[in-house]
Amino acid sequence: MQPIVETRDLYKFHEASGEKQAILRGISLSVAPGEFVCIMGPSGSGKSTLLHLISGLDQPSAGEIALAGKDLAKLAPDERTLQRRRTVGYVFQFFNLLPNLTVLENVGLPLAIAGTGPEREEARLKELLARLGLAGKERSFPHQLSGGEMQRVSLARALAGGQPLLLCDEPTGNLSQKAGLEVMQLLRRCRDDEGRALLLVTHNPRDAAFADRVLFLVDGELATERELRGPNLAVEDVHAALAALHI
Repeated sequence: MQPIVETRDLYKFHEASGEKQAILRGISLSVAPGEFVCIMGPSGSGKSTLLHLISGLDQPSAGEIALAGKDLAKLAPDERTLQRRRTVGYVFQFFNLLPNLTVLENVGLPLAIAGTGPEREEARLKELLARLGLAGKERSFPHQLSGGEMQRVSLARALAGGQPLLLCDEPTGNLSQKAGLEVMQLLRRCRDDEGRALLLVTHNPRDAAFADRVLFLVDGELATERELRGPNLAVEDVHAALAALHI
């Protein structure tokens, strides 16, 4: 089965004080359609940088990124934008909701950007919000919501466009333990009930245990010998792997 996303020998360098420093070194990974993959690592290990490269928010220094079988580097800029838009939804740690838009308007934003009038999809968007426990919040503004509610709005926005791949950057990092657990359960349902593929980066072992497969990023490289595979991963398994890698 063709991967929904694949990276091949990916590198990212950063210039600091006249010296080139490697943030990512030789990253090769793939995520199958409907697979939930987690990447763990300490702060500064390159987790968010990897998601930024895959989503097109940044460009690699070397290597290849393919979304749904298409090499992004070989596409014209407008084709690359369309391929990302068709393939990727993004769930951010800091929600990234527009404060002057209502919940419904925030969720419909990807449709507006794609040229699909969100007003024509209002019934579907309201049903999506209801499934995520946000019925009655459609006309609320972000400042009127709790952290957990804002993250669920962020998730709804990522789901609204129907993309087959969700990129999740520390989605529980700013939430209480209870709210974070609810968000992870919702993400797992996206995989189980809707067949979405998920690529999650986190430093939280509890969140990682929801995945089908856990990879570990250490000093910009994947520690492939410590990969964990489900089903039914336990938090204790993740802790043991982190301890073995001295993370």
